[in-house]
Amino acid sequence: MLDLMRFSLGINYWPRRSAMAMWRRFDPGEIREDFARIAGLGLDTVRFFLRWDDFQPTPETIDPTMLARLEAVADIAAEAGLQTMPTLFCGHMSGVNWLPPWSLDPASRHGRFRAIAGEAETPYGIGDFYCGPLLDAQLLFARAAGERLRAHPAVFAWDLGNEFSNVREPSSDADAANWSRRLTAALEESSGIRVTAGTHGEDLTRDRALRLSSLCAPFAFATMHGYSVYSAFARSRLDPEVVPFLAMLAAAFSHKPVLFTEFGNPTCPPGKLSPYERVALPGEPPNPTVSPDDPVLAAYACLDEDEMAAYCRNVLERLHADGRLGAYWWCWADYDRALRDEPPFDRAPHELSFGIVRADGNEKPVAAALAAFAGERRTVLAAQEMPMIAEVYYYRTLPTSTRTLFEAFLGRVEERRSGMR
Repeated sequence: MLDLMRFSLGINYWPRRSAMAMWRRFDPGEIREDFARIAGLGLDTVRFFLRWDDFQPTPETIDPTMLARLEAVADIAAEAGLQTMPTLFCGHMSGVNWLPPWSLDPASRHGRFRAIAGEAETPYGIGDFYCGPLLDAQLLFARAAGERLRAHPAVFAWDLGNEFSNVREPSSDADAANWSRRLTAALEESSGIRVTAGTHGEDLTRDRALRLSSLCAPFAFATMHGYSVYSAFARSRLDPEVVPFLAMLAAAFSHKPVLFTEFGNPTCPPGKLSPYERVALPGEPPNPTVSPDDPVLAAYACLDEDEMAAYCRNVLERLHADGRLGAYWWCWADYDRALRDEPPFDRAPHELSFGIVRADGNEKPVAAALAAFAGERRTVLAAQEMPMIAEVYYYRTLPTSTRTLFEAFLGRVEERRSGMR
């Protein structure tokens, strides 16, 4: 098991040659090679993802071949000396909701994110998976996965979903709390392994009917995801305080220690500059369109490779100083260009470029930044918190409350730095 006294440094993983088709185009040789390289950098944990439609072909059945592949990935991690965090019910990934066809609700449109069921795009969204038959199906999947990896030495924790509120928002915070409680109980009973869930910045900056105080109650620790280019309150795409601020909010509302399981940003194409500081979010005017053939500007908000390495180090320093459990970079690799016409990359080319290694396998400077930090083998410090408003009041006053608290957070940061001079 991962030592919670050691600041954990990990990576989110899809193979660069298959991406989200990892389980269907299963290549244990590529995974073994990648995990050896990850361990060689000094990273300790790999967070990987179980596409729900691959593993559960019907509500009543779990694919035995996929379960065997899941165990094989955990075994490969153990061989490399790595811990893992398998993420269930994916669900949302890189701007697409990948859904089992049987989970669709013909009365519900897919909304902000396009949905793919099986191999086909669908106009429909998922049914209410926080309760009823879809929760029953998840409990079956959770128990099967838990039994397969019971007490596996390379499994540090289960993750109930990747930004699952993007798949569907719960009808109430009570439904979400019941969902996390029942799935946590099923996984702990079947596997003996701790549980968390992949909440993200928009669960804090928008009212998604999720409350971390109740959602995270059964978890061993809370997790959070955040990106400067996707945060409306960010001062710039290089803002190193966005991630630690979201971690601070998550800690305050969940009353749990926080592991930041996703941070990063897209890399600019070689020789190109970012055309703007962040992505326009829903309800905002769209950013100007930039042609992919523009000789100077990238087509999306991004950081160049040197900026990325500096951003990584700055964020890690702040998370460590605030007493967080660790941080996982998004993600392992830029994906092979042969995948660019497949979802999600066909409509989101920036998703090709988040890696610490390029599509050809060569390392970017951010890989060296992560390796250097990992080599320091830091311990987890006592959590440094700050006064917060009550969770119920925070959500009643969005988005003002986010900006007000971020300004207070920045003031606290400046006070700390002044005290160190």
